[in-house]
Amino acid sequence: MIKVVLIGQGMVATHFAVGLERLKNGEILDHGIPLRDRLSYKYSDIEIVGSYDVDEAKVGRSIYEAALDIFDENIVPKSLKDVVIRRGIHLDSLKGLPFKARGREEGRNLREAIEELVDEWKELDADVFINVITTERVDPFNDLKKLEEAIDQGKVSASQAYAYAVALYAKRVKPATFINAIPSPIANDDAFVELYTNSRAVVFGDDGATGATPLTSDLLEHLYERNRRVLDIAQFNIGGNTDFLALDVPERNLMKKKTKSGIVEDILGYHVPNYIRPTGYLEPLGDKKFVAMIIEYESFNGFRDEWYIVARINDSPALAGLLVDLSRLGKIAVEREAYGTIYSVNAFYMKNPGPRNSKAIAKVKAYDLLLEWLGIDDERYMQSKQSL
Repeated sequence: MIKVVLIGQGMVATHFAVGLERLKNGEILDHGIPLRDRLSYKYSDIEIVGSYDVDEAKVGRSIYEAALDIFDENIVPKSLKDVVIRRGIHLDSLKGLPFKARGREEGRNLREAIEELVDEWKELDADVFINVITTERVDPFNDLKKLEEAIDQGKVSASQAYAYAVALYAKRVKPATFINAIPSPIANDDAFVELYTNSRAVVFGDDGATGATPLTSDLLEHLYERNRRVLDIAQFNIGGNTDFLALDVPERNLMKKKTKSGIVEDILGYHVPNYIRPTGYLEPLGDKKFVAMIIEYESFNGFRDEWYIVARINDSPALAGLLVDLSRLGKIAVEREAYGTIYSVNAFYMKNPGPRNSKAIAKVKAYDLLLEWLGIDDERYMQSKQSL
């Protein structure tokens, strides 16, 4: 059994919870889950045991009740009534957004709130923690001593506080995995990687790769392999969910810009003028974001070509499907005692794969690394080799 705690009961977490239960009930097919049924742990092995948020409109309600704000009641599994959303750590993660929020750290020392979380997680016997809170402005520490001092002073972000709490839990209670599906640098922070290595914990991150970013990486790999010189790239996204609302704040948008645009030079090996970032919030779009991309490149004999790509992508379900894999991979990594962070997993599932200074690579290449780490032979690949 894999006992999962959700951190941030927003659109992604709700799609994950509803989709997972429907999958276990045989109501939907497993489209959007890359590894499908190829892992030792099955979908039925995943159990959501806890949920945390700071939005006063959600705290105290069940995941079932929160899901009714998004889905028709005929779709939402009744089993989600058993999980109540608990108060999490705020640390101004929703500051500036139109939500009434309060964290359990308010009015007391942050370490006290963290200790309380660890005690609750012990009762839940949790294995995997999924961080899908709203994008926040975060700077890495890269020094464990500085991280410890910042925890004492309460000068960390919500993601950093949760990640620190998971490390304490793993060290005291049982090995565990923290999945950082937002841009906050956790797997890219030397301090956290060291802490996790020493605490019997695994961190996957950072920033789940869905939609346009993995497509861009694979297109750039295609151009690199054919020695076509990329001249410029423009890619923008507009959406209407809470994360896009948060990204209207410049310092939050900067975090996304870093994880999105960093792939270009990593894959091509040279600098390309680019504009790759979320560009706006438009409420009527809801969760189905609008994506537009232009890539200009030079081909043989100096001729210039251009690719124009336009798409509409349901943002939250795309990430939720990856989390079904990552939950199972988190349990497998712990059983292998692969503590710290794992590039072979991060390179495929994340925009900014840890550890720090790791290269972002095309997802078509990262997929092979992932299968190699798992010891899985790709059937199509093996069949193609045999036919040669």
